[in-house]
Amino acid sequence: MDFRFDEKQEMLKKTARGFFEKECPKSLVREAEAGELGYSKGLWSKMAELGWLGLVIPVEYGGSGGDFVDLVALYEEIGRGLVPGPHFVSAIVCAQIILGCGSETQKRALLPRIARGESVVTLAMYEFDTGDTASAIELRATRIKQGYLLEGTKLFVPYANLCDHLVCVGRTRVGGGEGGITLFLVDAKSPGISLAPLLTLAGDKQSEVTFAQVRVSNGDILGPLHGGWLPLRQSLQKANVLQCAEMVGAAQKALEMAVDYAKQRVQFGRPIGAFQAIQHKCAEMVTNLEAARYLTYEAACSVRDGDTLTPQVAMAKVLASTACRRVTKEAHQIFAGAGLMAEHDLNFYYRRVKGIELNLGGVNHQVKEVAQQLDFL
Repeated sequence: MDFRFDEKQEMLKKTARGFFEKECPKSLVREAEAGELGYSKGLWSKMAELGWLGLVIPVEYGGSGGDFVDLVALYEEIGRGLVPGPHFVSAIVCAQIILGCGSETQKRALLPRIARGESVVTLAMYEFDTGDTASAIELRATRIKQGYLLEGTKLFVPYANLCDHLVCVGRTRVGGGEGGITLFLVDAKSPGISLAPLLTLAGDKQSEVTFAQVRVSNGDILGPLHGGWLPLRQSLQKANVLQCAEMVGAAQKALEMAVDYAKQRVQFGRPIGAFQAIQHKCAEMVTNLEAARYLTYEAACSVRDGDTLTPQVAMAKVLASTACRRVTKEAHQIFAGAGLMAEHDLNFYYRRVKGIELNLGGVNHQVKEVAQQLDFL
């Protein structure tokens, strides 16, 4: 099967690389990490003008109506460029959830604003039990007249500090398992919501969000009552493919940096790239990276063709996580102490890959997903 990008996607990839090299220098990445918001408003606006915030949002909802594989091409370059900001959680994860199970009113109210960069929506899913199964969801949604009261705490909520709405995963039926999960679209300024910033390895902006008797209406329910788990899982499957592409893009740049350094760094009278040990490291890095890339492409094609619960997604996340972490780690070995300095760009790539690895179902969870396909029980 041919998993190569078509001419349009190659052009998108080339355009994105040139754009991010110019508009997203590492100085901007450092400013975003150190700043309060965690992103550049100027870069955000330019990405919206290019149509990248609504790339796969249908035209009737203000988007570009692109192909899912178009996003894979873009996300490799987002990873390579270390692009900061809520693009992934807002324009991808939450936009796909709203598109997949939102009402027509919700779609027309939010999707055009997301595509134009005027609104940021984030996902409030994880709790103190950070498992990726429905049983880990304990935030209670208690029925009241004309709505619900949300009570509980969510952890690792990305860009809650600047979002307009949260897609909150709550439990509306005690003991209902997957059949007791409901998605709510919550105004981030609602009384009873409080935030506490969390420190993360990747340096992105994540928060602990507490819901204290937060009132939502029946019109704020996303999708069917008690039926939120399946559309959530389907959206996260798509999102995980893009996370794989982002890791591949980041690892590709780390590999290129290491190879260039090995050609220039001289020890014992010759470049260190002339030594077999360094050559073997680089060869193994290329091998790992290409394996991760093509399994990511295979998963992307499966999702594009409508198989949103394909095991290829879990396999791609496992391989991309382990392979790209290994590539960035070996790049550090080649740079030695210099690459570990805060002033060096390489540390951004290792931290970004590790942060993505842990997001939306880490390696252990994905391995379990793959094992379930083997029918041991």
